[in-house]
Amino acid sequence: MKLPPRLIFLLAAFYLPGPSNGAAQVMNLWSFQLPASGPGGGSGDATPAIAPDGSIYLPTFDGTLYALTSQGDVAWWFKAGLEVKSSPAIADDGTIYFGCRDRKFYAVTPQGKLKWTFPTGAWNDSSPAIAADGTVYFGSWDNDFYALNPDGSLKWKRDTSGIVDSSPAIAADGTIYFGSHDKKFYALAPDGKLKWTYPTAGEITSSPAINSAGDVYFTSQDGNLYALAPDGHALWHLHTGGWTASSPVLDGQGVIFLGRGGDCLAVSPDGKELWAQHVGALIEGAPAVTDSLVYLAESAGDYSIKAVTRQGAIAWAFRLDASAWASPAVGKDGVIYVSAGPCLRALSSANATPPAKSPWPMFRANPEHTGRVVLKF
Repeated sequence: MKLPPRLIFLLAAFYLPGPSNGAAQVMNLWSFQLPASGPGGGSGDATPAIAPDGSIYLPTFDGTLYALTSQGDVAWWFKAGLEVKSSPAIADDGTIYFGCRDRKFYAVTPQGKLKWTFPTGAWNDSSPAIAADGTVYFGSWDNDFYALNPDGSLKWKRDTSGIVDSSPAIAADGTIYFGSHDKKFYALAPDGKLKWTYPTAGEITSSPAINSAGDVYFTSQDGNLYALAPDGHALWHLHTGGWTASSPVLDGQGVIFLGRGGDCLAVSPDGKELWAQHVGALIEGAPAVTDSLVYLAESAGDYSIKAVTRQGAIAWAFRLDASAWASPAVGKDGVIYVSAGPCLRALSSANATPPAKSPWPMFRANPEHTGRVVLKF
């Protein structure tokens, strides 16, 4: 198969002064040019997944899944049937899973070959989660939530009363959490039985985050951040001041971070707002947290990714090529991957560190995007 052209710029430096530290330099390690098709072009809402060997997997809105090396070279590409908004997840055996708007769910080998597809009744924008036993979970616009075996056979499915584009989260005990456009938050047992639901006043499109005690956090389009105990009772809720699509993430001390409009919001484990730092016109993606910094990419405004200190000051900013609807991802080596419009960039800085030692430091919990709570660091 002939590889499409790539554009790669090695070690190109660019920086903007941040008010907290004067001028922290940000290094653009490499850039990869994506097809400029679909809303916003390039990858749309999809966030790159990073394999243990450093391979990077990113689907685009034109339906292409790219596999890149850690140096930004194309290893292979795979063409799905239609647009892909689902972020990929990487299984222990290297299989890459993702949903597609062609009403199919895909499993692709680490060599870029199709393993199998599973048909659904509508678009599949939900990003998959992978359980410890290899079961794959995802939602669909057909109102159903699916559990598939690693061989692509149906394990079970559960109907909701609305679209499921929320990406599921898996707790340590195997409980699966997700939201629906029916304004309910669901907790399912690994066998598909309903454990409980929790009602909100708005559609739920965000991906939940889980802490080490099993408490679960999510946002609703009713403008609230919710914290629920594993048995489904409410611990607290915080009105964030408006609608947000940003999914929450956690640091090692249990502080919750999310985007709220154009702000980075920090919330204490007991539900108190700690601080809010304005970083741009709109933040749609989830933040990514390290032990020292919080990264957020702007969906509107000056098209930058910004690093915010744990005290809420802007450390640095790097101007991107276009709006960034996807969440940034951080590799175990501290490299920051951000997709904006027609370009995927790999960035680093002098103070770059690996993901925080946290159960949920980024969108989908870890670089592989398994959507499974992290308890060993």
